[in-house]
Amino acid sequence: MNPFVKFMASKTGRITRIVAGAALIAWGLLGLTGTIGIVVAVIGLVPLLAGIFDVCVFAPLFRNPFKGSEIRQEG
Repeated sequence: MNPFVKFMASKTGRITRIVAGAALIAWGLLGLTGTIGIVVAVIGLVPLLAGIFDVCVFAPLFRNPFKGSEIRQEG
């Protein structure tokens, strides 16, 4: 299994995605102005929701399951 996918499916990886997503949303809404701020905030939703719902959007690229629980079972 790819070490990157294994890390992203771990508890630490999930927390990292949630924190990074929240940081991007905050930066987009509070630190940037105009359209670029909205775009950054929307992009931040991807890692935030992926961490919350325990999915790894990059895993299928490495021929691994989409769900984090399934990745951890394989690991």
